[in-house]
Amino acid sequence: MISRIDLRGDTLPEGGALRALLPRAEFDVEAALEKVRPICEDVRHRGAEAVLSWGEKFGDGRPASLRVPAEALHRSLDELDPAVRAALEESIRRARLVHRDQRRTDTTTQVVPGGTVTERWVPVGRVGLYVPGGLSVYPSSVVMNVVPAQEAGVDGIAVASPAQAAFGGLPHPTILAACALLGVDEVYAAGGAQAVAMFAYGVPGPDGCRSVDLVTGPGNIYVAAAKRLLKGVIGIDAEAGPTEIAVLADAGADPVHVAADLISQAEHDPMAAAVLVTDSAELADAVERELAPQVEASKHAEERIRPALAGRQSAIVLVSCLDDGVRVVDAYAAEHLEIQTADAAAVAARVRNAGAIFVGPYAPVSLGDYAAGSNHVLPTGGCACHSSGLSVQSFLRGIHVVDYTRDALAEVAHHVVTLAEAEDLPAHGAALKARFGWKVPQK
Repeated sequence: MISRIDLRGDTLPEGGALRALLPRAEFDVEAALEKVRPICEDVRHRGAEAVLSWGEKFGDGRPASLRVPAEALHRSLDELDPAVRAALEESIRRARLVHRDQRRTDTTTQVVPGGTVTERWVPVGRVGLYVPGGLSVYPSSVVMNVVPAQEAGVDGIAVASPAQAAFGGLPHPTILAACALLGVDEVYAAGGAQAVAMFAYGVPGPDGCRSVDLVTGPGNIYVAAAKRLLKGVIGIDAEAGPTEIAVLADAGADPVHVAADLISQAEHDPMAAAVLVTDSAELADAVERELAPQVEASKHAEERIRPALAGRQSAIVLVSCLDDGVRVVDAYAAEHLEIQTADAAAVAARVRNAGAIFVGPYAPVSLGDYAAGSNHVLPTGGCACHSSGLSVQSFLRGIHVVDYTRDALAEVAHHVVTLAEAEDLPAHGAALKARFGWKVPQK
């Protein structure tokens, strides 16, 4: 059901050579670019009609209007299962606690008397938040996108989620209910590359959408390709790929827990990655034995879980020792990393590359997906070695404000002129000389 990679016995290679030995899903965004380019150009020129027609072509249904009517949002919330509403409210409460503490404060540094530099944190003006609507329904992604944007102080928040033919061309009602619960009333029945293009270029009309400054949120390969294509027109958070979990475990881990956690990510998508890294062959055997009955009992076993576990992106990786295990998970840079070892907190502190780390047997990834308070929009495909998950910082821009008096400028002017002339940019120096009668004070 799941392959093995045996890295025991030999010295582990460094960097890219080690990464090349590890399982990873094939996710060729570059190849998808040529498919999304004409879609994005069509939206740019034909606006809302292009967004609607492409959605209809891809089987999403055709809503009566691109923007979801306010009454549909209110109705979805009124009709929401009370238990689901309570769970969403608790998820929102915990996410607000965590993200509110992330808000940065302005910092002013006095460089010299009369000379200060202030770093001022300013939210982006308007954001487009993408919520997937493919194999599963993700009201939790509404929470994870909207809460940090709100806590950052973003004024304009728009959400897009694919139209669903089963719901009259509207997004799934649970997604609409989550939007209403968060006070977001600008919601569009649009998915895929056409939704990203709608955010980037804007579409005119009574139900149209104004362009945004930043687009965040996970999506399929075509959403990722549209983000890459339109980066620069808009800011983006990341190019999200298939979801992935890595579990670093030793002989003391419970194989029932490990198997269940691998399956929990595999049920997202046939391309989802599930990786166990362990120095215990006995644990590896026990996890494999556990996978069979647990998969058999799972709802999405045949169409998602089995293909995901059997795919090249999933494996059990055997290592000689826990130190090697840490090196392997650092090289893999998982979206979600569980540490199920002795002294798990100390082991977790040694890991440098992960989107989010889940420490010990009672912090499964599923907790982070919904109600830990952390954010579940995380870097995939090894990008955790250079990128972070979604947070309040994703929606803030740092602006340096420079404030110098005449005396403070005079003190450093000769250095500025010297450096300008060293770079053969004499007009830079002249800009200072002009302030001192063309004779720069010498120190």
